[in-house]
Amino acid sequence: MNWIEQVTVLDLLVKGFVTGIVVSAPLGPVGVLCIQRTLNKGRWYGFVTGLGASLSDFIYALLTGYGMSFIVDFIAANQKYLQLLGSVMLLVFGVYTFRSNPVKSLRPVSHNKGTYLHNFVTAFFVTLSNPLIIFLFIGLFARFSFVLPEGHIAEQVAGYLGIVLGAFCWWFGTTYAVNKVRNRFNVRGIWVINRVIGGVVMVISVVGVVLTLTGASIY
Repeated sequence: MNWIEQVTVLDLLVKGFVTGIVVSAPLGPVGVLCIQRTLNKGRWYGFVTGLGASLSDFIYALLTGYGMSFIVDFIAANQKYLQLLGSVMLLVFGVYTFRSNPVKSLRPVSHNKGTYLHNFVTAFFVTLSNPLIIFLFIGLFARFSFVLPEGHIAEQVAGYLGIVLGAFCWWFGTTYAVNKVRNRFNVRGIWVINRVIGGVVMVISVVGVVLTLTGASIY
């Protein structure tokens, strides 16, 4: 593997890592469920809930990448426009996240912890029931030029490995932080976190639009 290929692999690993975090971060139903289980059942129950959601996200990532690979020539010829479209889609997603109220996803507290496997599987199917996540992946893949023409297997593995690592780190860090402040964490905390996440996504998307229009892309 030459130096250029090494840079490409590292580049896709970083892009995949960011993608994994962005997809996992918004506190939709499964995000709120993860926090609830962390508070009510314990940190590791919340963590396996996040892992179950991550597996579903990974399946949708593979479907998105596989589908986009069929139009890779079109992607290569219209990269700038697709990056701009991806940034706009991220902006819409950020605004939606900022304005949404994740507290509505709160569920009645269950006194039955269940097994780790049960918590994993239920989170997996909750996330799998929302195929709209594919549009978020399309926006991210377009923004980051994630699908490359004639990509080597090492590049593909690095990109998807980055997604897995990003999601893993997000859920590990989230459950750790929530567990540490469990006595001070309340409903307003969920609302604030979601607003911060939405704001960050909007800033990233606006920066992406500016960089694409000026041709000074840094990613």
